[in-house]
Amino acid sequence: MSEPILIWGAGAIGGTLGAYWARAGIPVLLVDIVAEHVEACRTSGLAITGPVEGFRQVVPAATPQELTGRYSCIVLAVKAGATETALAMLAPHLAEDGFVLSAQNGLNELAIAKAVGERRTMGCFVNFGADWLGPGEILYGNRSAVVVGELDGTVSARAAEMHRLLKMFEPDAILTDNIFGYLWGKLAYGAMLFGTALTDDSMSANFADPARLPVWLALGREVGAVAAKRGITSLGFGEFDPMVFAPGRPEGPQVETIRWLAHYTSQTAKTHSGIWRDLAVRKRKTEVDPQIGIIATLGSEVGVPTPALETLVALIHDIEEGRRPMAFETLKVLIDRCRSVSTTA
Repeated sequence: MSEPILIWGAGAIGGTLGAYWARAGIPVLLVDIVAEHVEACRTSGLAITGPVEGFRQVVPAATPQELTGRYSCIVLAVKAGATETALAMLAPHLAEDGFVLSAQNGLNELAIAKAVGERRTMGCFVNFGADWLGPGEILYGNRSAVVVGELDGTVSARAAEMHRLLKMFEPDAILTDNIFGYLWGKLAYGAMLFGTALTDDSMSANFADPARLPVWLALGREVGAVAAKRGITSLGFGEFDPMVFAPGRPEGPQVETIRWLAHYTSQTAKTHSGIWRDLAVRKRKTEVDPQIGIIATLGSEVGVPTPALETLVALIHDIEEGRRPMAFETLKVLIDRCRSVSTTA
């Protein structure tokens, strides 16, 4: 490749991808709004730390104000809540025949397609664990699924090329004709991760506690019900099969899936979710509205009630605004709500 891949957002996901690609000799240009991070990446280098691998890689980087030119491939890796702002800034730099690949959490492909067109949008599912620790430093906590695919389900040459590039980072990366299946599959897991952020306990401790099981079951079932009503066949990762939460499925496999999540999240150096880090460490708003709130909105469009998801969104907002603490007493509100929903059902 002669033209660099533009990675807009050099945090946990974008920074990790950029460091690996740059080390492999792939031309990359990082764009980030944190000037100190940009300066570290292009001078002393971006340090990848953690149990998977440790290295430092100098990566060309710029702030949005410094960026010039147009690019055929832009990897969007900002927080979901910053998607529309980032799109407005990057749109002038997107080549007419280029595309934006969403390396984010949630259903941001919908917003990207609305802004730049479906033809210029590509989907990507990422589930590896990483945290931005500060300027020039990212914790790469664990390997996990990476999937890429066109929104219309075709297997195009450009999707095949992105798959080749992603395999340089994750050798088990998948090229799919059902990218929305993967994205919806992760929404069930993602909703549960937001639930774990209501306390200071680790992800694993949350999933292992029998008292909290009603929350994970209710969230999984509500996402499963919305997906089913909208005609989505959800796909999973590892031993996490979101289809066990589809309407009418038995409880046994659902409970086993939560047990697997307790084990899976205990095997990573990333003990807490990025949502928890936003609330507890970075003291900033989370992605709860574009990631979880959108599920409730999509559910209401097809007549599927989502009381657990709506309660979760409200509790996250309460923590963001300082009305509730990150504590079991806050999670208990959601536990009681989920038990009430289960009893009513």
